[in-house]
Amino acid sequence: MEEVAIVGVGNTKVGEWYDNSLRGLTDEAIAKTLQSANISPKEIDATFIGSMSPGLFNQQEHISALIGPHSGITAPALRVESACASGSSALRVAMMSIEAGYYDTALVIGVEKMTDLIDIGDVTTALGTASDGEWELGIGATFPALFALIMRAHMHKYGSTLEEYASVAVKNHKNGSLNPDAQFQKLISMETVMNSRIIAEPIRLFDCSPVSDGAAALIVTKKDLAKKYTDDPIYVKGTGAGIDHIAIHNRKDITTLESTKRATKEAFKRAKIKIKDIDFIEVHDCFTIAEVLALEDIGFCEKGKGGKFSLEGETALNSTISVNPSGGLKAKGHPVGATGIYQVIEVFKQLRNEAGKRQVTKNDIGVTHNIGGSGATSVVNVFSRGD
Repeated sequence: MEEVAIVGVGNTKVGEWYDNSLRGLTDEAIAKTLQSANISPKEIDATFIGSMSPGLFNQQEHISALIGPHSGITAPALRVESACASGSSALRVAMMSIEAGYYDTALVIGVEKMTDLIDIGDVTTALGTASDGEWELGIGATFPALFALIMRAHMHKYGSTLEEYASVAVKNHKNGSLNPDAQFQKLISMETVMNSRIIAEPIRLFDCSPVSDGAAALIVTKKDLAKKYTDDPIYVKGTGAGIDHIAIHNRKDITTLESTKRATKEAFKRAKIKIKDIDFIEVHDCFTIAEVLALEDIGFCEKGKGGKFSLEGETALNSTISVNPSGGLKAKGHPVGATGIYQVIEVFKQLRNEAGKRQVTKNDIGVTHNIGGSGATSVVNVFSRGD
């Protein structure tokens, strides 16, 4: 199979873009990406688009035909949906098509324009469609409520504390303050997190990622074409995906994301790496409990010790393992369908030593971890420079 390389990236700043549209955001990201790779639209064989719910957020379906032609790209396009893991899933489909020899070069773009829904209740409901409509959203269990159940269960089972979860938010906001594309670029304190208003006990406001708009794109191509576009391509060394029950009450243990464990096992096997080989990682921290679960289920620490691992500074920039150097979803923002691509762009920049003040000093292997819904879907990707 063909090995796949990333040769160019581009994105909008994450934020609340009331004066822009889904089409406008994607135009900006695509233009930056084409310039980054020094590639013409005619050289793109296919486009793969990750987007969770433009029909609910923007009253616009069929975005595969909306996005490409408007940017001058007439290659066939396909939208890929897997809730908040839509971006990473779109990348997987693009990589598979190249590995199979079907295409040589593809554009992958993730986008979500969430602020077109002014009422936060409507946003919460739209996001909630990624849960079990009959047994969760249908009875009022939104994602803050579902992750609150998971967080409370973790606290009960393992003794994790609000202070441990707060440390996740503080660290990610510190990293986000160094990222010019982040939605939030201000430092916060432990007290700010722990004293913020309750959203769904025990989750506080500052345990939650924000409502965000953004578009992010990248160009993937087969290995023997990579140097045509850049002297410093980044290679996908392994990819894995996992799935579990969509409703948390059907899972064996709601404090463990089996989908993450399955995706990690597959990705590490394909990349031929072990946990000790990873230098930095972008994990899915839609809520602080989600980062804690990721640390445990990927294997950076013992089960139940993820919060303590964070509180003790083991996940800080250039510590034991640099976690979410971009600021994560918590500070960088979470335009759901685009999040997976933003994560890959951060890894791309880190591996090429282009991350500025948040640059990780040891940066041979970077990983992304992206989940959909409350963890029913997980995608893990491994990246490195050269061979």
